[in-house]
Amino acid sequence: MKWIKKSVLFILIDTLIILGSTISVSFLFNDSSALLSESAYLFFLFWSTFMISFYLFHLYSRSWKFAGNDEFKRILKGALLSIILIGFIQMILNFVQFMTLSIQIILLTWLIIVTGLYSLRLVLGAIQDNRGQLNKKGKRTLIIGAGKAGLLVLKELRKNVNSPLYPIAFIDDDLEKQHFDFYGVSVAGTRKEMVHVIQQYKIETVIIAIPAAPGSVITKIMNICKDHNVEVKILPRIIDIVNGQISFNMIREVKVEDLLGRPPIKLDLLGISSYVKDRTILITGAGGSIGSEICRQLSDFEPKKLLLLGHGENSIYTIEKELSQKFPHLLFETIIADIQDRKRMEEIFLFYRPNVVFHAAAHKHVPLMETNPIEAIKNNIFGTKNVAECAHKYHAEKFIQISTDKAVNPTSVMGVTKRIAELVIQHLSTQSNTHFVAVRFGNVLGSRGSVIPLFKKQIEEGGPVTVTHPHMTRYFMTIPEAVQLVLQAGSLAEGGEIFILDMGKPVKISELAKNLIRLSGLTPDQDIQIIYTGIRPGEKLYEELFTSEEGNTGSTHQLIFIAQPADFSKMNLPSLLEELENAIYTDTSTSTIKEIKCLINKIVPSYQSNA
Repeated sequence: MKWIKKSVLFILIDTLIILGSTISVSFLFNDSSALLSESAYLFFLFWSTFMISFYLFHLYSRSWKFAGNDEFKRILKGALLSIILIGFIQMILNFVQFMTLSIQIILLTWLIIVTGLYSLRLVLGAIQDNRGQLNKKGKRTLIIGAGKAGLLVLKELRKNVNSPLYPIAFIDDDLEKQHFDFYGVSVAGTRKEMVHVIQQYKIETVIIAIPAAPGSVITKIMNICKDHNVEVKILPRIIDIVNGQISFNMIREVKVEDLLGRPPIKLDLLGISSYVKDRTILITGAGGSIGSEICRQLSDFEPKKLLLLGHGENSIYTIEKELSQKFPHLLFETIIADIQDRKRMEEIFLFYRPNVVFHAAAHKHVPLMETNPIEAIKNNIFGTKNVAECAHKYHAEKFIQISTDKAVNPTSVMGVTKRIAELVIQHLSTQSNTHFVAVRFGNVLGSRGSVIPLFKKQIEEGGPVTVTHPHMTRYFMTIPEAVQLVLQAGSLAEGGEIFILDMGKPVKISELAKNLIRLSGLTPDQDIQIIYTGIRPGEKLYEELFTSEEGNTGSTHQLIFIAQPADFSKMNLPSLLEELENAIYTDTSTSTIKEIKCLINKIVPSYQSNA
């Protein structure tokens, strides 16, 4: 209701400005006998056209508290539209010879009104800018970036009298902004002069106010601040800043995700909505890191119903409670089931008839699966086979499997089982109307299996931080980024594709550990030791996203690539899978496990077991 009151107030004030302007012009150009009728016509003409124009350009639903160039451009566009409408009306009236006005009267009235309306908003913006006082007892703060985000930070700090931060200066690489003063705070230099500015102004805190800053820039700033004992804070990325408004609570500590920062992902929202909206969608592994994020992001696309399937009751309970709170109007059901249970899968598909399936359920822990290979095979291969065959049998429209870069030239049981799962759905796609696809990507930050939680725990305990090898690299992506691209890949699915996400540049695990130590306010190899423990069973020094046979081609999305489909003419996949299934449900002694690995090797010749 508050915004409605403000809109009505603005309309009333604008009406008074238009009324005063039209009376003044009429008084100058007309005698007293014609003054009333001329003023009334002039007022109605300008008031109606300005109201229509300002409504069309949403000027009564804008916040003038944070007015910038965009808002004032809208005023100009609205004013230009109004004069065009008036010109059109006058042409009609001239034709019928009714109440014609001279061009001088029209232009002068228009100019006075525009000046009045523009000045009103300029004054209101200035009043808002001057409200509040900076807390000069707060920490001396340097704001990196004097753009719109940086100015919004400054305005927010001015509003919060009790803010613990006292902005002293800006830094910006735009040479035209150097030494300019913004609300009493000047631009003191570029990033190249950051060390000098920190020393000159005795800076205690730095706020990075560049929402699209790449990770490399954030890392450099953080390292400079670490060397000079300055704390670093950062604004959220662009996707988290809504309507150009920033609250003090948004200014947070730098996270490791910021250091791996990538440009914001542009999504084809219409394409995603076309296969998600009003559909029944099944998510297996819905309580896991990827599965639960798929649930969150799908909820924004108005699905008919979400089916949250998982084997672990606690994780499903957690995502159930979260969705209930965040999306009270969302229709969803929770299902506790094991994807290895074919009968149960049949029951679920028969009853719910899902249109789209996101298959995220899998065993993913590399060393654990090396010591429990049979369970990896049962779950990752035959569990996937169960769900995929049910999707085919009950006519699902799309089946999107979550895969991994560890499926490429695999050296682990986990990796090779995920590769066979890819082959299962590709083979099924050759005989089904369901669009079966897999989406392959690397490590995700924040997942349960991620190295980040382990490093954080080791740092909290005082070290050491354990890294397997100084040159080990991995591809990293945040969970929301990965899921955004998974949803996008689903919109591109035609059947049989393996989509590979552009993971950016691979990151050294040792550098990741060092950055986490620095973010904790400590120094690597001084406060916290880093110990190299050696590569574990099934691990590789680096990961790949494509096999040499697959190659890759681009898709309509710049961050999604497509691998060439497998050639099934050289293998009898159903027969090999049947042989493997018979083997794992009989004797699983050491000798048999070796035989099972030999069978796996027949399906995936590039598999090289470390055992």
